Amino acid sequence: MERPSWAPAGIDLSVPSVARIYNYYLGGSHNFEVDREAARRALEAVPGLPKIMQANRSFMRRAVRFAADEGITQFLDVGSGIPDFGNVHEVARAATGQARVVYVDNDPVAVAHSRAVLDGCGYAAVAAADLREPRQILDSPQVRGLLDLERPVALLLVAVLHFLTEADDPHRAVAELRDALAPGSLLIMTHASTEGSPLSSEQGSRVEGVYRGASSPLVMRSREQVERFFDGFEPVEPGVVSLPLWRPDSPPEQEDPVAFTGFAGVGRKP
Repeated sequence: MERPSWAPAGIDLSVPSVARIYNYYLGGSHNFEVDREAARRALEAVPGLPKIMQANRSFMRRAVRFAADEGITQFLDVGSGIPDFGNVHEVARAATGQARVVYVDNDPVAVAHSRAVLDGCGYAAVAAADLREPRQILDSPQVRGLLDLERPVALLLVAVLHFLTEADDPHRAVAELRDALAPGSLLIMTHASTEGSPLSSEQGSRVEGVYRGASSPLVMRSREQVERFFDGFEPVEPGVVSLPLWRPDSPPEQEDPVAFTGFAGVGRKP
């Protein structure tokens, strides 16, 4: 397989990447045929997957603006993926001219493309690190150089925790990041789930099956399980809800029903 000029050396072009599959859903071009094939199989099970990804992005932008309105100027986006229009640094900077953003991802394509997008940007950077190793994130030169952890930070875990299995101990990872943040910090999170959605558990299982062959498996969790990630945070109204229901900009009934797949929430560290 021919390696595109933007693809870093050393990556395995035979294994689908969750970041590149997500990029394909959003209409991006930084993906390979192996990613597109995996995405097509997932779309056979759930044709509305791109609507879910768009709902994720819309929630992220609303939550970033909320954080800025709350006076937060520092953003740590873990599992940030491949940059697309309306990234955290663009939304945050539009809301507050003091915004500083660190993106974190373990996918080489996501990191390389982020570096290219952020070249010359003094208020945003990307770190190559893994959510499973929180110290790797917190001790990265990018976090140490751009963020002051003695002041509130908005920690974004958008569409990433469902790629950690129980064996990865995701609650420990979130707790370790939480404990490093100052009081007043926010956790902004979304998570895949079929609970309360128009999708059947069988459709969810078929999508999980596609991701078992990708760089990370996909783990659907219940609302109760998702709420556990907010331990140590005070819920921000309206709590953990379907993606379009978190402080919507427009009437949620206008949304495609499939967009109500998965949960979103924001918590504040007391």
